[in-house]
Amino acid sequence: MATATARQRARESPAKVTAVLSAVGYVLVLGTFAGVLPIYPEIGIETINLLSDAIAVVNSAATVSLVLGWYWIRKGDVRKHRVAMLTAFALILVFLALYLTKVGGGGEKHIDLAPGLVYYAYIAMLAIHIVLSVVSVPVVLYALVLGLTHTPAELRSTSHARVGRIAASAWILSLVLGVVTYVMLNHTYGWTHVTM
Repeated sequence: MATATARQRARESPAKVTAVLSAVGYVLVLGTFAGVLPIYPEIGIETINLLSDAIAVVNSAATVSLVLGWYWIRKGDVRKHRVAMLTAFALILVFLALYLTKVGGGGEKHIDLAPGLVYYAYIAMLAIHIVLSVVSVPVVLYALVLGLTHTPAELRSTSHARVGRIAASAWILSLVLGVVTYVMLNHTYGWTHVTM
């Protein structure tokens, strides 16, 4: 009964649900970066490296899932689209847990041996990745809330398709840039470990 009531509220006020979920996510991330959430175990550089690799794998899988979801909805296969998009969202939650554990428990790695132009390209890609990650949170959540609270027939009368295109585009670009900067930082150029 409580679940049905929560679903009905989300259905009636998807923007409010999106705002609350977005705020929770932002507080969790900002609290971790500010060091005010002492919930993470202290980890060493070996674990930071392992988590970085795991994050790249998770983000690559999420990208594939998003592209497949986009492909399937263009082919009219709503069931496969839904599974792909829910898979991508679940993978992003896994990413978030890994990333916050890495940052909150061990810190970050900063690129330090890239030549001039490469360094600026890295910084530009990283900045776009971060901005898209931040901006896409409410858009992705709004599309998700609509998708979970409406039938496929009902979704046609909502902004789900339009918002979903924006969300998927921003999300895919952010993920791809995240993986590219991961390769540059971890496998191409040198890095320095910085604790938070």
